[in-house]
Amino acid sequence: MPINILPEEVASQIAAGEVVERPSSVVKELIENALDAGADQITILIREAGKRLIEIVDNGSGIPADELELAVHRHATSKLSQAEDLFRVSTLGFRGEALASIGSVSHLTLSSRARAEDLGGSIRVEGGKIVAGSGLGIPPGTTVRVEHLFYNVPARLKFLKTDRTEKRHINAMVSRYSLANPGVRFKLYQDDELIFQTSGSGDLQEAISAVHGINTAKQMVQVIYEDERLRVGGYISPPGLTRSNRGEMQFFVNQRPVQDPALSKAVTQAYHTLVMKGRYPITVLFLDLPVDKVDVNVHPAKAEVRFEDKGEVFRAVGRGVRRALLAHTPVSEASNLRGVNLWGGGPALDKGYLRRGLDPAWSTLEGRGEDLPFGEPVVSGQIPAPLGTPILRLIGQVAATYLIAEGPDGLYLIDQHAAHERILFEKMMANRDESPPSQALLDSVVVDFSPASADLLKENLPVLTGLGFKIEEFGPGSFIVRAVPGLVGESSPEGILRAAVEDLEVDETPLEGKMEEKIIARVCKRAAVKAGMVLSTQEQEQLLLDLESCQSPRTCPHGRPTMIHLSVDLLERKFGRTGPM
Repeated sequence: MPINILPEEVASQIAAGEVVERPSSVVKELIENALDAGADQITILIREAGKRLIEIVDNGSGIPADELELAVHRHATSKLSQAEDLFRVSTLGFRGEALASIGSVSHLTLSSRARAEDLGGSIRVEGGKIVAGSGLGIPPGTTVRVEHLFYNVPARLKFLKTDRTEKRHINAMVSRYSLANPGVRFKLYQDDELIFQTSGSGDLQEAISAVHGINTAKQMVQVIYEDERLRVGGYISPPGLTRSNRGEMQFFVNQRPVQDPALSKAVTQAYHTLVMKGRYPITVLFLDLPVDKVDVNVHPAKAEVRFEDKGEVFRAVGRGVRRALLAHTPVSEASNLRGVNLWGGGPALDKGYLRRGLDPAWSTLEGRGEDLPFGEPVVSGQIPAPLGTPILRLIGQVAATYLIAEGPDGLYLIDQHAAHERILFEKMMANRDESPPSQALLDSVVVDFSPASADLLKENLPVLTGLGFKIEEFGPGSFIVRAVPGLVGESSPEGILRAAVEDLEVDETPLEGKMEEKIIARVCKRAAVKAGMVLSTQEQEQLLLDLESCQSPRTCPHGRPTMIHLSVDLLERKFGRTGPM
């Protein structure tokens, strides 16, 4: 087959694939152009998850009418003039590819008026070709209207996710840029409904409140760290406020939202021993460093960066976060409980303190025997395959985490948290086909969510109602919880609801079958008694009785063992009683 030069139309569509991956990519590129133009008001209108329409209106400096046609050509930019400029990029955009790429896979209308001009202009591009242009009387600023995205690339259109998922990506993108630019007023409309807005006051904590809710914003801890080479600032959540994934860990380098595993790792290491394994903090962290010390020209999407001294950045982020955490939770307070002597002769164990779960040191105990302050337990033999359990006689509780029981064939160590998870899970599963009992709250609880999470929760309210929740919308991004499933009534309503939503966010399939089981398992995990909770003798005995009645008592719903069996034979071998006397 002979070598040919690709037609310009095909080359444009190939190049567009790197820049315009999905509707949220269009939103990202156009928001960056608006910010680079100095806009302090940006309005985003979306229809049919961006496939039918994406319109972004800003009040920035605008584009002169005689440069509109040039603006939609590839590699046309006002932000670079020579190769050396790539090593000191200070703007969000610089490649000159966004408008050309978007125009090659959509019907694009660009209308703009520069502040110094009396008359603006408009130009229309269809599939990369300019089809119309005219003068236009409009206010200063720019309006970009993108219609019928991917109309000429059906393969790309076919592989887009559901409307729900694409909306969530757009919501997350707008939220990210609103955090990076608290001095800009953002408004986001989805199908003519106002989904999200910020005040543009310049107060970062106010922007965090718009994205994560006012209750979360109030709890955030400020980070301030600076040396002669870089500065780290922003907010992080306290150890008691975490999420099940890294989705709410946001990083900004010179105001640019970035994705960097090293930054995420630096933060999680700073929280070491303060949060439970598998939990992640909420972070809104800004790194300011000289533009020649960071390379943003890594990928056309501009979401990745390379640092000249990666180790220095890693250490600065870790130090800044750790110092903020120590200032918020002094070491002496976090480690008080490790001096408790359960055997007497030491300070008394504060049951109320443990039940409230206020001590970060104890928050690491859940499901992690190796982190117990009483030393490593010796796992002498995992429970065998049979599903049932023998009748057990309670002996007592150890380390406020495990129950010790005697069976006909030896000793059993039961993880009270894992066992209670299994009990709650099987009870909720048994009730799901009926009208599950709900427990009304004496005081209804208002819970705030980010725009993406709120949209997801709103769509799946019927499913959660079927599990025993009674939830109503209470304004943009806010929901009021009036009742929770009866089996988890004593747990935090906000924590239970957030746990359910976190599982909705990590699965893009409709809520059917195993997905519903997954949500129930997450709710039960949040509601189950925690490691570090002192149980009365009656509570311990009831836990054993309930576990014996379970169909699968040997593991929790997530597959972790609920008990470890130490057989009589094993004990005799360990004590040297099996040899000749």
